[in-house]
Amino acid sequence: MITKDRILELLDYVKDPEIPAINVLELGVVRQVEVEADGKAIVTITPTYTGCPAMDVMAADIKKELLEAGVPAVEVKMSLSPAWTTDWITETGKRKLKEYGIAPPEKTADIRALKGEQPVVACPQCGSTNTVMLSAFGSTACKALWKCNDCLEPFDQFKCL
Repeated sequence: MITKDRILELLDYVKDPEIPAINVLELGVVRQVEVEADGKAIVTITPTYTGCPAMDVMAADIKKELLEAGVPAVEVKMSLSPAWTTDWITETGKRKLKEYGIAPPEKTADIRALKGEQPVVACPQCGSTNTVMLSAFGSTACKALWKCNDCLEPFDQFKCL
């Protein structure tokens, strides 16, 4: 018998194709998991931003993982509402992002944004807050490119959305 708990266990193995250090649950894109009486799994995901090219790969990877584990049928639905937010990244996901070299989002609300100032972003390599944004767009549209002025390493920061 396929259960929701079993589906969630299997989703632990589905990695973000752009950031393979975290899975789709840790990223917070999985919004709902349902299992119908016939064993069909319905997984609802929300993109990190509209048009995110990784979502098609995530959907295909979810289907593949579940089907290979014996789930008889899988449907992956996209939901744009409510919009994904970095608040949905789990604490484990944030820790793994940092270990991978990406500064995780600290919080979505920062008074500096209202004043037109840059947020304080700690370098994931050395921990220094003596950092500067080089570009509002990093390796993907959901990240910004920063540089640490102490260790001189460039790094991505997951934008607060």
